[in-house]
Amino acid sequence: MSKLVIVESPAKAKTIKKYLGSDFEVVASMGHVRDLPETRLSVDIKKDFQPKYEVIKGKEKLVQELKEAADKSDKIYLATDPDREGEAISWHLAYLLGLDVEDYNRITFNEITKTAVTNGIENPRSIDMDLVNAQQARRILDRLVGYKLSPFLSQKIRRGLSGGRVQSVAVRLIVDRENDIRAFEPEEYWSLDAKFIPKGSRKAFPASFYGDVEGKIKITNQEQADKILAELEGVEYQVVKVKKGTRRKSPAPPFITSTLQQEASRKLGFQARRTMKVAQELYEGVEVADMGAVGLITYMRTDSLRISDDAIKEAADYILERWGKKYLPDTPRKFKVKANAQDGHEAIRPSMPHVSPDQVRSSLTGDQYKLYKLIWERFIACQMTNCLQSTTQADIQAKQYIFKASGYTVTFDGYTVLYEEGKDEEEEAKSALPVLENGTLLKCKELLGNQHFTQPPPRYTEASLIKALEENGIGRPSTYATTISTITSREYITRENKTLKPTELGEVITKLMKERFPKIVNVKFTAQVESELDEIEHGKEEWTQQLHVFYDEFSETLKKAKEAMEGVKIQLEEDKTDIICELCGRQMVVKTGRYGRFIACPGYPECKNVKKIINETGAECPKCGGRVIAKKTKKGRIFYGCKEYPNCDFVSWDEPVMEKCPQCNKTLLKKKGKKPKYYCITPECGYEKAEEE
Repeated sequence: MSKLVIVESPAKAKTIKKYLGSDFEVVASMGHVRDLPETRLSVDIKKDFQPKYEVIKGKEKLVQELKEAADKSDKIYLATDPDREGEAISWHLAYLLGLDVEDYNRITFNEITKTAVTNGIENPRSIDMDLVNAQQARRILDRLVGYKLSPFLSQKIRRGLSGGRVQSVAVRLIVDRENDIRAFEPEEYWSLDAKFIPKGSRKAFPASFYGDVEGKIKITNQEQADKILAELEGVEYQVVKVKKGTRRKSPAPPFITSTLQQEASRKLGFQARRTMKVAQELYEGVEVADMGAVGLITYMRTDSLRISDDAIKEAADYILERWGKKYLPDTPRKFKVKANAQDGHEAIRPSMPHVSPDQVRSSLTGDQYKLYKLIWERFIACQMTNCLQSTTQADIQAKQYIFKASGYTVTFDGYTVLYEEGKDEEEEAKSALPVLENGTLLKCKELLGNQHFTQPPPRYTEASLIKALEENGIGRPSTYATTISTITSREYITRENKTLKPTELGEVITKLMKERFPKIVNVKFTAQVESELDEIEHGKEEWTQQLHVFYDEFSETLKKAKEAMEGVKIQLEEDKTDIICELCGRQMVVKTGRYGRFIACPGYPECKNVKKIINETGAECPKCGGRVIAKKTKKGRIFYGCKEYPNCDFVSWDEPVMEKCPQCNKTLLKKKGKKPKYYCITPECGYEKAEEE
């Protein structure tokens, strides 16, 4: 009896094939096989939003091969990913292969291990139409917003723009933060920072001014600071209160999709898209020495903190063997799932907790090893004992004024022997204080007044934006990476030293959306839509009815916006140039056409003057002395060449800079990487320097 198993990717197929017998054939659909075609709306609004799906262009041959394989099989299993998207892929496959959706041919597993795959085969179910309808509702909702809103934005601002339901809110968050930063007015404040040495000791410790015996004092200017410093000149300092205690630090829970993306950003410098790509590889399976193809982590799109009892036991066994009984809590840790979590899968964890990162390092790429190590350490640490710290807080008095000092020592490292969670902002480091008792006299080694100004809220990073999206209920685990990638590629935001900054285009679009489509960019409304999609998934709401509720109001809002902005065209400052049209004298502007951006006269159609956009580097061509410009390959990779091409054939992947070599006066090139450096174009010269120099 021949059995056919259909999964999404070849890597997943290879891993699963290893666990099944010779009478199983495992093939890949390469993701979605049927979808709404890109070239038209493909949703019949008048017929209850009936979608018009088609086989994805370029996949006709693959679909035919799947049909032929299905015809030869006695039993077909649809083993796509265990989420809405995976359920929809199985549903589309069932339609194309002529399968009954009521048949028990759908299998799922949270991890790709022999036990999980075998259990899935033994317990098939029918396709979950509630999951499918939730995916259809999201797909159609986003298609309606995108295809109706994008032409409006393109007409009013710039050709080629797109407006998305989730991406618009993400851009708004970044724009609102930028506006908060601009509106921020810093306030002056002063700190008085001291260093004290106990009598009979040599070790100094820091303390900060708190106030007086009546309470806290805020120092707002130099005059106030100088007055207090003058009063403290030559006075005696004495410890008047010592408070000792024990602090317990608990480990962070295992990863869910959002926290994995945040931590990979903080600790590894990975963008969300890169994190999910590597996580997908680890889930689907990699070739490991002496193990073959194996899936190393559980499913990576999840918002659940559940952990299976088997995984908890395996982690406990590892901890016991590696660190001993004192590193194992009396009862296993279980973490509370948040109220709005879908809870469809376990948390992200190693599928085989006993397999440490070092055991598989030689079989993994650099990125795979780093991410597996992060996931493995976080999971093992979450099942370890608390870190215990002995804390000391001391009040120090001079005249009526009070200084405070605090510190701690680690009495038991617990889970921190393996892993500590990263932070978005640096925390003030604290060390142990010397032995202090009430009445201890102190010598003031140093007392300085330091001026400070309050700081504006920081710009979002990828990590903090994902955290904000999750906290506000915007999007779901599978959407964060795609959302950030989309708004970056559309040039609505830009990256600046790891922070996310809105472009003028992003700000103008957000302003227009706030004025004309306030609900689309309303954080609470977007979160409400996500909740309604969850209700559809749980079979509590009818999906076409929810589409009517949303679209009927959106359609009316769009109609009013078009009427109100009839004949209006918004001109961006970033689209203006300092180039004067030599034909009519107008100031030329940047426009976007079918083949990209170009410079054109705004007097069209009277004046049809156009020019190519040339990205000058300011560097001199080392061959002919001409100007070096930046160019792009067909795949979008930037390189540098002489503007006089084809008369001059100078090209370089490394960027020529305006600075000349101090040794031979030739052109310097900048080589990018983790440690950027400048070097002379002339090999025999040999001059080079690091960027920080």
